[in-house]
Amino acid sequence: MRKYFFLIAAAVVLLDRIAKWAVAGKIPLHDSVTIIPGFFHLTHVENSGAAFGLFAESTAQWKIGALVSFSVIALIIVSALLWKNSHALTTTTVGLSLILGGATGNLWDRMMSGHVVDFLDFYVGSYHWPAFNVADSAIVVGAVLLVSEIVFAKSRDQAVKSSS
Repeated sequence: MRKYFFLIAAAVVLLDRIAKWAVAGKIPLHDSVTIIPGFFHLTHVENSGAAFGLFAESTAQWKIGALVSFSVIALIIVSALLWKNSHALTTTTVGLSLILGGATGNLWDRMMSGHVVDFLDFYVGSYHWPAFNVADSAIVVGAVLLVSEIVFAKSRDQAVKSSS
């Protein structure tokens, strides 16, 4: 069963690499292609910080090393959890697989170039969400799956206790 989870992670990395390669090759840095006017653009940006540009403005020399170290530690923890829980296809294992693939995709960028390529750029009215990428999306979806598993597991446990 483990191979399926690592295949999910590998598929995320592959989709992330292809998308970033296409954006970097076709859209000049800081340029945009409008997909849905006033809502969605493909915008080529480079994020040298953490998620959503956190620490991007920092010039501290330790920043890249710290972000890479944090990513490696997270990958080790997620891989260990996935290995331990990989006996069945569950919301938890799929969520962990998505997080593993997303973290690997962003770590790849950071180690190769010191920044992550972001390009999915959404607007709602005057609100602009920071640009993100396929890897970020996989991490968020994986985290939502994990949180939903925790919330619904507690709900099921409470329902069983109250019916007994």
